[in-house]
Amino acid sequence: MFSIFITPVILLWSFGSHTVVNHTVVKSKDWAFESKPSWVEEFNYKGLPNKNNWGYDLGGSGWGNNEKQNYTDNLENASVGNGLLTITAKKESSGGMAYSSARIVTKNRLDILYGRIEVKAKLPAGRGTWPAIWMLPTDSHYGGWPKSGEIDIMEHVGYDQDNVHFSTHSEAYYFKINTQKTAAKIIKGTSKDFHIYRLDWTPESIVGYYDNEKVFEFVNEHKTYKEWPFDKRFHLLLNVAVGGDWGGAKGIDDTIFPQKMQVDYVRYYKLVE
Repeated sequence: MFSIFITPVILLWSFGSHTVVNHTVVKSKDWAFESKPSWVEEFNYKGLPNKNNWGYDLGGSGWGNNEKQNYTDNLENASVGNGLLTITAKKESSGGMAYSSARIVTKNRLDILYGRIEVKAKLPAGRGTWPAIWMLPTDSHYGGWPKSGEIDIMEHVGYDQDNVHFSTHSEAYYFKINTQKTAAKIIKGTSKDFHIYRLDWTPESIVGYYDNEKVFEFVNEHKTYKEWPFDKRFHLLLNVAVGGDWGGAKGIDDTIFPQKMQVDYVRYYKLVE
């Protein structure tokens, strides 16, 4: 475990229509994060997600989890307006699948090695939904999944409403062998209110916060990449899956659709080295 030291400095600045309150600089041992984000997406425009910030993962392959949706780049599945990104899962025939949705990514636009990520989001509800705010390796340096790692900043399944999960996966620690590093927290009103999901990532640890409360910590054991592949570039993903091994474990309620995940902002703060 490590100690947290807080330097009480608070600043204000603006991005579009949003006024941003700087976080105090937080140090983990000798690590600190910049007080001003170096990359900000406030969604202060209308239309498709900004192509300079976001790309798409497309298709209906099941994505290794037997998911039931086809991911598209259609406006009906991923749109921006009224200061929000909205990812919509729909019950409709799409690409040979029974549902459509979107999975947007920052790959080759924002690739991250260490730092703080904050996402303010409101989640869908209902049996069969599986939204996520997460990260995958950009280069798969250590090999295919899970060897190169995965960081789940927020995962939620609709049949277990308000129970939100933070996890990491690697070759030594992942869910298929029941060794993944994970934690969960009950957050009332995940589909009615916006909540802040945060990752603090340094060479020494991965720490998760929900609404500024620490819920998860994984400390680098300094063994091999099998335990800690988290020393290479990762990128951010936002998506709503339908069904699948976890999301569909109790079936899919077709009466709930369409279902939406809305995102108010995404902010990335660099690690001070």
